Amino acid sequence: MRRVLWWGRCDPDYSRNQLLRKLFFTLGWQVADFRPQLGAVADWEARLRRLAKPDLIWVPSFRQRDLNAASRWAVRHGVPLVFDPLISAYDKQVDERHKLRAGSRRANRLLAWEQALFQRADRVIADTPAHANYFSGTLGVAAAKTCVVYVGADESLFKPETVPHSNAGPVEVLFFGSFIPLQGPQTVVEAARLYRGPAARWVLLGQGPLRTACEEAARGLTNLTFENWLPYADLPRRIHRADILLGVFGTTPKADRVIPNKVFQSLACGKPVVTRRASAYPGALSGTPDTGLVWTPPGDPQALADRVAMLAADRDRRDRLGRAAADTSRRFFSEAQLRQQLAAVLAGLGV
Repeated sequence: MRRVLWWGRCDPDYSRNQLLRKLFFTLGWQVADFRPQLGAVADWEARLRRLAKPDLIWVPSFRQRDLNAASRWAVRHGVPLVFDPLISAYDKQVDERHKLRAGSRRANRLLAWEQALFQRADRVIADTPAHANYFSGTLGVAAAKTCVVYVGADESLFKPETVPHSNAGPVEVLFFGSFIPLQGPQTVVEAARLYRGPAARWVLLGQGPLRTACEEAARGLTNLTFENWLPYADLPRRIHRADILLGVFGTTPKADRVIPNKVFQSLACGKPVVTRRASAYPGALSGTPDTGLVWTPPGDPQALADRVAMLAADRDRRDRLGRAAADTSRRFFSEAQLRQQLAAVLAGLGV
C-alpha cells in the first residue's frame, strides 16, 4: 500500500484535512502523521527518529512554516512533496488585513520569502482555479505545478434531508462563519436593516473579530439575532433548520478567489445560497439561473436584501433552488469529483 506522510503540526480534524485524508484512503493510500516538535528543524528530528520513507510528503493547509524542513528531507530521500496552503501569507497581510502596504519594504520581503518557499514544492494545491492563477501570477509558481482540488463538504454529514415545512413563522435566513472581512458580515447586518419583504428572521452564527462590531451595528433591529458557534457535527442540522443560506459578501481580492466552506456545505445540504458573484466558481455556474446559487454584487446590502426578499416571497422557488443546489454539489463539488482531482495530482507526480 502506498503511504503519504502528513508533515507538520496541523489539526487533522480540520475539515480540509479530514476530507483529503478520507480521499487518500478511498484511493488506496495509507496516511501517516509526522508532528515534529520544532517545524524549522523537523528534517533533523525526522533523521534522528529514522522516519520511514513514504511515497509522498503532504504539507497541509496553513503550514508554510513546515515547508522548508519538509522540502529538505524530501529532496534528501527522493520523495515528491505536495503543499496545500489554502492561503497566502502575503495575501493575508497585504490584501486581506491591510497590515502591510503593497510595495513597502516589509511587504516585498514577505512576498520574496513566500515566492521562494512555494518553489520548493513539486505541486501546489489550490482550492479554486482563481486561486491557482494567484499562486502563479503573484507567487511565481509555474502553472504546470499548480493543481486544483476543491474544498467540498463531508458527504457523511452534509447531505440533503427532507425537513417538514411550516407556514407559520418567518422565513429564516442563516449566515454562519468566523466574522472576518472576507465574509462581509457587516453587509448582512445592513441588509437586514434595509430588508422590506415577507417576515424573515436573520441569524448570524459564529464567532470572530468582526462580531462585536456587527452586534453594535445591529442594535435596534428586531429581525436579526446572533447565535454562538456550535459543534461541527451539529452544523448540518442547523443548516437544515434554515430556509435561505448566506455565503460571503466581502470586497477583498481574496473573496473573489475562494469558495468558502459554508457554500460547499450548504449546497451539499440542498439549500439555496445567496452569495457574492466571484470568479472562483466554475463558469458553468455563472450564467445558469437554476444552480442553487443566487448571485449578488460584493458589499451591496441593498442587493442582498432584495435577493432575500425575492426568495422569502416564493417558497416554490426556494424548494426548486434547493434541489438544484444538491445537484450542483453532486456535479461539481462531490467527493467523487474531488477524488478525481486528487488522483490527477498523484498521477502527475507518478506515484
